[in-house]
Amino acid sequence: MKIVEPTVNLEWITPDALKVLEGAGRICYKSESNITDSSAPNFVQKIIERGHEAVIEHASASFKIITDRGITHEIVRHRIASFCQESTRYCNYSNEKFDNEIAVIEPPKMNEASRNAWIRACETAEKEYFIMLESGATPQIARSILPTCLKSEIIMTCNFREWRHFLKLRLAKGAHPQIIQIAQMIKEILISKYPEVFSDLG
Repeated sequence: MKIVEPTVNLEWITPDALKVLEGAGRICYKSESNITDSSAPNFVQKIIERGHEAVIEHASASFKIITDRGITHEIVRHRIASFCQESTRYCNYSNEKFDNEIAVIEPPKMNEASRNAWIRACETAEKEYFIMLESGATPQIARSILPTCLKSEIIMTCNFREWRHFLKLRLAKGAHPQIIQIAQMIKEILISKYPEVFSDLG
């Protein structure tokens, strides 16, 4: 069993998104003649300030997220998005390409006793999972005993408006600490790429 860290990587983002968004948004007002080489940032910021966020649906971003399966269950509730996720039905973690072990994400804020109990539970699940496979169970049946903290890779793609919605919900005070961590990483990347669209989120 190995413990891995959650990560976020930007896979793709709309090139020249501000120009794309300005081009789409100005159709609404038939103000295309106002487009200049530098007009897009201000136009997009004003669109967001006015709450006309339908315009920003014309740009999107894809992220590869590594987190635990419990957190991916929360992520896939964002239905205005597309997902591809590592499948425990088809992935056999006893194979060489998985180093013959499961990978898990450690929950935060555990004391020593809790962490020791968590490690024992994960090691037991891994051991029994391999026994099931050796006994003839398919990966899709053996997965039933894998822990919720199992590492899972997921690609999430959605438009900028939905990313704003995702970040507002998943950075809220009551959100799960692990999804806050993921959302914070996504937010930092999006702000670095398009501050005009995302910097007002804090």
